[in-house]
Amino acid sequence: MHFFVETERLIMREMLPTDDAGMFQLDSDPDVHLYIGRKPVQYIEQSREVIEIVRKQYEINGIGRWAVIEKETGAFIGWSGLKLITEPINGRKNHLDLGYRFIKQYWGKGYAKETAIASAAYAWDVLNAKELCGIVHIHNIASRKTLQSVGLRYVENFDYDGSPYEWYEMKRQD
Repeated sequence: MHFFVETERLIMREMLPTDDAGMFQLDSDPDVHLYIGRKPVQYIEQSREVIEIVRKQYEINGIGRWAVIEKETGAFIGWSGLKLITEPINGRKNHLDLGYRFIKQYWGKGYAKETAIASAAYAWDVLNAKELCGIVHIHNIASRKTLQSVGLRYVENFDYDGSPYEWYEMKRQD
């Protein structure tokens, strides 16, 4: 399976084993993990394992997060896109989640919004999805604003692994 979505400034493509150094830079930063309830990775092997998990999701679910490449520099800047979440979260399962994570030096450039718009379009136009959801820690103001800016609406607060999160949704506009 090969994924390729292009925006004005970015390329979104399937995650590859060669993205390991970029994934390690992303997931070894404690600031990146501030609102996601995980500890930063310490070894590049952990990043390689995550890439393999994502690649398995492509095979099993037909979708998974995409690597995001900055067109101007060719740099891996993070990941974004859709993930089918099959385990129950907030009393729901088998939902299509819109998410993104970027290397800190690329924060504040509008890349989350740009990739979220492209991901939502892919969900509606290619996957024929009926709805999208987004899950965000209540203190992650930037991520909340991004979800809202692309049309996801706040539904409710919920507890996830002992931390307060918000649930956002967007229904298909037919």
